[in-house]
Amino acid sequence: MCLLVGLGYAVLLYSAKAPWSRSVNYALAAVRFAVVSFLCFLLLSPFLKSTTTTRQEPTLVLALDNSQSVGLFTPPAVLRQATQGLQQLATELRGQGFQVETRTLSPSSSTRPDSVRFQAAATDVDRLLAGIDNEFEGRNLAGVVLLSDGLVNQGRAPQYAEYPFPVYAVGVGDTIPKKDVSLPALTYNRVAFSGNQFPIEAEIGYDGYAGSTATVQVRENGRVLQTRQVRLPTGQRRVKTTFLLTAPAPGKRRYEVVVAPLAGEFTRLNNQKFAYLDVVKGKLRVLLAGAAPHPDLKALRAAILQNDNFDLTTYLPGITPLKTQDFDVAILHQLPAQSGVGAEVLAQVKARRVPALYVLGSQTNFGAYNALGTGLTVTPRGGQTDEVTPVPNPSFTRFSFEEDALRRFLAYPPAAVPFGDVRVGGGAEVALWQQVGRLKTQKPLLVFGGSAAQRQATLLTDGSWQWRLQEAVEHDDRPEAYDRLVLRTLQLLTQNANKKRLDVYPTQDAFDTQDDVTFGAETYNAIFERIYNQQITLTLTNEQQRNRTFTFANSEDGAPLHLGPLPAGLYRYTARATVSGQPQQDRGEVLIQAQQLEATQSKADHNLLAQVARRSGQRLYFPQQLQQLTQDIRKANYKPVLYEQEDLQDLINLKWLFFLLLGLLTIEWATRKYSGGV
Repeated sequence: MCLLVGLGYAVLLYSAKAPWSRSVNYALAAVRFAVVSFLCFLLLSPFLKSTTTTRQEPTLVLALDNSQSVGLFTPPAVLRQATQGLQQLATELRGQGFQVETRTLSPSSSTRPDSVRFQAAATDVDRLLAGIDNEFEGRNLAGVVLLSDGLVNQGRAPQYAEYPFPVYAVGVGDTIPKKDVSLPALTYNRVAFSGNQFPIEAEIGYDGYAGSTATVQVRENGRVLQTRQVRLPTGQRRVKTTFLLTAPAPGKRRYEVVVAPLAGEFTRLNNQKFAYLDVVKGKLRVLLAGAAPHPDLKALRAAILQNDNFDLTTYLPGITPLKTQDFDVAILHQLPAQSGVGAEVLAQVKARRVPALYVLGSQTNFGAYNALGTGLTVTPRGGQTDEVTPVPNPSFTRFSFEEDALRRFLAYPPAAVPFGDVRVGGGAEVALWQQVGRLKTQKPLLVFGGSAAQRQATLLTDGSWQWRLQEAVEHDDRPEAYDRLVLRTLQLLTQNANKKRLDVYPTQDAFDTQDDVTFGAETYNAIFERIYNQQITLTLTNEQQRNRTFTFANSEDGAPLHLGPLPAGLYRYTARATVSGQPQQDRGEVLIQAQQLEATQSKADHNLLAQVARRSGQRLYFPQQLQQLTQDIRKANYKPVLYEQEDLQDLINLKWLFFLLLGLLTIEWATRKYSGGV
């Protein structure tokens, strides 16, 4: 039909006698025929269909456990044979069409196997394999070759995990016990009271020295505090000894426990461990008061009693009497109450300006609560509630949440909070937001506010007991995330109950040597309103009295000062700033802990590697069997994957067709004009 329309148009236009030659007439008729026919064809909405085929070769990942234990305890010749053998394996497989990539315990590391340096301070094989699973999801991953000594000291046990790819394990290290004396663990309370005695229990491990005697010392700053001669009994591999020390003046302390090297000992790297203590002046007195018996009270009580630094008093109106003593901090559960009970405890808290944590619930008198000036106003609607779980506010820096805590929060069951208008006042900070189902909202769940004279916090749910119960069930009766949240809330309330105009603080109680050490800072004007962008100078002094100085400004977004990783030790810091024309100063201490995980155990665990490989249908290899591994991978006959993608494109959208038709019409018009036509 399109051709007929084009032909008819050309015949009608060029059948009459023309002033140009017949050949030109035929040429012009042909152009008009082609243009009109094609325009008619475009009215039918034709499209082009193209198919693109992509070939994805099979990928093999070399996963290297580059931890210190591999470098320390694997004979150099064996380790060199293993890394060079993996490099040769990669070269041969690339020649067979494989893509080969290398991954190590460091997420950003991707290097040649024979150039890897074995310096990682901890071993988390599950994280390494799970990271490969996430990175190569949707790609043609043929398998993973895992080089390790099987000494896992962090993360999940990989032998019980499921990985959706074959794992070819290559065992290094040494399974023959070495003559060695070590300190696998120290047991002690992290908080001690000044002037009181506290124990440090040292566990001594030994191989090849049964029947001999080891000398164990406790030191502080190089000074020997106590020395013990410990018998190493025959028929055992570990023995314990306890040191009883007296806590000095308040502050953070680092004690070094050392086992003297014995003759012929394989390594001395595992002969010492450090105990990090916070020596405090006395216990913080906590008042836990509730409008009525409630499961929350038991959960809060259990969390507080986990820390010896707190002295807890519980009060229930009409059940237990209210002591007239002073308290450092109070937890007021559903107080003020609609029934009016507990007025005496509210009056005592107000009169003595005791920092307080308010836990809101169905019995709370919200009108009376809003009049307390906590920095939060809550106006419920018709007694309705939302079911929420906690989500940390990344802008809150007064204390930090560990990655483990974030994972545990995700598993918490929903708790009821009042539905209505919730407003955060000026100067108040939100530590936790509400998450409804999978929706993260900007409604507060835990808020810190009040004034400089009386710090206050508010938790908008009386169902947090479910969180502690669920966490205890899932984590062997260790609800650490919930307990830390409660204890840090109380510590923050008491720490802020001061009139410092410059407050500089580490964001964690202690850091490991691999952590990014961070400091927060707050500055206040003469009436203790928060002010920002003040120039602060922080001087950090290590145990050798060497100083490092940092200059920064406290920003409104609460971004902390990042110092990066620091060597292990006890650091003292001094912060200085000029606030409103007046010099201000703050001091404190921060602990950097050396975990020394990699030197604790020297005997390789090839059984773990064999289990990981068997769960994926493969086996354990050794460095001298890498050629056999290469052959087994070839025999597995991994194939490339072909992906086809179809693409549909409307012909009318091709710009070059427009210019082609325009060009033909222009040529036709110009020829007619040039030949004397119209």
